[in-house]
Amino acid sequence: MNRYVRLLAGAVLVLIVAFRSDHASQALAAPASAQNVYLDKCSVCHGQDGSGNTAKGRKLKVKNLRSPEAQKLSEAEMTEIVAKGKGKDMDGFEKELGPEMVKQIVTYYRSLAKQ
Repeated sequence: MNRYVRLLAGAVLVLIVAFRSDHASQALAAPASAQNVYLDKCSVCHGQDGSGNTAKGRKLKVKNLRSPEAQKLSEAEMTEIVAKGKGKDMDGFEKELGPEMVKQIVTYYRSLAKQ
């Protein structure tokens, strides 16, 4: 009987590990939101609120999203900048993230001006 209990416990353990591994891989494969990508890739320079008020943002003279200069940029111009990069200090993200995510990031970024 003791042997069967150990076998059953081992089988249950294997199933639990397999189940958790499957859920972990599904979670990793879940698509990222524009907000999460922005916070991960953009906020180090542009700030969580779009102000550019970060150490790196101040060093690079990143414009506040709410400034007249930034407000003049159209959505298409911003999308082009995020996709292709700007100067030597901002890499383009189109190859890494794809054109749809780039558009979503710009939409999210522009929404910060309304907050």
